[in-house]
Amino acid sequence: MVQKVAVIGAGPCGLSSIKACLDEGLEPTCFESSDDIGGLWRYKEKLVPGRTNIYQCVIINSSKEMMAFSDFPPPAELPNNMHHTEKSKYLLHKQGDFHQIDLKCLSQTKVVGLRRRPDFDVTGQWDVETETADGRRQTHVFDAVMVCTGHYTQPHLPLSHFSGIESFKGRYFHSWEYRNAKGLEGKRVVVIGFGNCGCDIAVDISRVAERVYLSTRSGAWVVGRVGPGGLPFDAAWNSRLVVTLASLFPTWSNWMLERKLNEFFDHKLYVTAKKKKKCFWAQIPVINDDLPGRIISGRIQVKPNVKEFRETSVVFTDGSVDAVVFATGYNYSFPFLPPDLQAKSDYRLRLYKHVIPPTLAHPTLAVVGFIHGLGAINSMAEMQARWATRVFKGRHRNPLQVDVIPYTDSLAEQVGSKPNILQLLFTEPTLALQVVLGPRTSYQYRLSGPGKWAGARQAIFTQKQRITRPFRTRVVSEEPGNEASSILSILLAFIAGAALLCYLIYNWHLPFLPSVAPQL
Repeated sequence: MVQKVAVIGAGPCGLSSIKACLDEGLEPTCFESSDDIGGLWRYKEKLVPGRTNIYQCVIINSSKEMMAFSDFPPPAELPNNMHHTEKSKYLLHKQGDFHQIDLKCLSQTKVVGLRRRPDFDVTGQWDVETETADGRRQTHVFDAVMVCTGHYTQPHLPLSHFSGIESFKGRYFHSWEYRNAKGLEGKRVVVIGFGNCGCDIAVDISRVAERVYLSTRSGAWVVGRVGPGGLPFDAAWNSRLVVTLASLFPTWSNWMLERKLNEFFDHKLYVTAKKKKKCFWAQIPVINDDLPGRIISGRIQVKPNVKEFRETSVVFTDGSVDAVVFATGYNYSFPFLPPDLQAKSDYRLRLYKHVIPPTLAHPTLAVVGFIHGLGAINSMAEMQARWATRVFKGRHRNPLQVDVIPYTDSLAEQVGSKPNILQLLFTEPTLALQVVLGPRTSYQYRLSGPGKWAGARQAIFTQKQRITRPFRTRVVSEEPGNEASSILSILLAFIAGAALLCYLIYNWHLPFLPSVAPQL
């Protein structure tokens, strides 16, 4: 019987895993290699190989309600898209709310080995070897293990792909080393890589550099954090209704989304070196509010992929280059895992539900948070942890990127906490409309089932108040409504009702209408 669980890593995924263990009556012990909780979001001045880090200007891409823990809404006064220091404070507040977590974490203790015990086929137990900061090693026995160490541990620096790099006399380094633009004042800088990290760094450097060149092979959609009505973009678009319509009508939904995006942002959203534009849903977009302005002002120039380096320049520039930042991503690594469990299938570990290796005699190892999606990872990882702990307890026998709502719903269905929209429609229609038409926040998975939280309903009804609270910095007198707004409200209610009916038809396959399969 599983009772003692090792949790490796004390970032957001580790905290969720500890809480999930406590909810199921398990005894978690967390091993954290750094000196505090928070993982990636604890900014560190000193670089430590094998650990990810963030730069000083980082703002989270997901708004606070979309990345919130399901039983811990963020304070209303926090901005919707927080600076990394505010995100770190939120994690510390969660630790304070669940005071048991502090007692379960062993900081500055690194896991260096994980082995099945000789009697694993009978017990499912693991030997966990740890090393403290002073070099002391110890082996612990656990009934189950949850790996929460994140995606990226090894900077990917593909120097062999760039001819002439050995002759380049300027400075070049991976984005992992970047903290701020100090030392790049008045320089000409090339940033290679058009992901979120590369674009953030290019914008940051462009404020002090003479010129910044942003190199991209294939381009990307660029989306701001601000959506309709000045509210967070992800809260406006990440709803069950939007996902359902996107599944039913992918071509139409992509056209409509592109049209709406162009209404919100006064710039071309797709920056590419190729002529053919990709479907919005085909890749994770770049989230950046400032990049279009830096491009249109000439502070950043978008260039194709670098073909060759010379002593003081690269082939696509007209003048010298002083520094190059390789924002070329990371390679994931779990060096403490047994070799057979490190085998990859393309870019993925072989994991059932992206969580549990299917080859184990006993499902007592879970990898939490090793996923990508068009949305915040927190709620997905939290549901992974809740599902995995129930697998540990024996209550369930059964490309890296996932679709956030369907994937989280599939786990919630097995946990028993997926919102029952049809039941809510008849018992509490106002809540049903909030769940279907509002942003798909994690509180929805605490309305019912195991781990039900009494505050979930209130959290859903007040999420808009917490979103709009940071904007209320001055008193504005409310204008009286007019007849046109009343007509618009009736029209919107009619459209919402029709959309909800479509949602129910699609998800419950009503007998008087044919089933419609989504296009994948």
